Amino acid sequence: MKAVLDASVFFSEIPLVGELYTTPSVCDELLDIRAKGNFEKLCAGGLRVVSPGPESMTAVRLAAKTSRDSGVISKTDEELLALTLELGATLYTDDFAIQNVAGVMNLETHPILQRKARKVRWKYRCSGCGKYYGHDGDCPICGALIKRKLK
Repeated sequence: MKAVLDASVFFSEIPLVGELYTTPSVCDELLDIRAKGNFEKLCAGGLRVVSPGPESMTAVRLAAKTSRDSGVISKTDEELLALTLELGATLYTDDFAIQNVAGVMNLETHPILQRKARKVRWKYRCSGCGKYYGHDGDCPICGALIKRKLK
């Protein structure tokens, strides 16, 4: 089984087997000594650090727009999803925004320490006048910030 690992995996002690992958940007996030130690152990066991290609990154950005998580997921999150897509792997993550985008892309995810994310729908409401929109940004009526909320 192929698995792509988010940074949160390296802060836990969950047992992992199979072909393991992560991205260089995840490695950059590992500042804790325990996480670095777990990373080194997994590298000794065959963990591969791989960068995804531009085509899969584009697919992730489109899916993030569809799930309305494009303003929430980071470049690291995008790389994890793109690598998961390229490898046909399972993504190990506790990040709900990543799980939302993965759901749109029909990618399999596996939670680490938390429950699996429920499918969510977002609505956008102006923080000033209260009008609802289909996107975030600035309200064309009053100029206040349009905020994302759960539907």
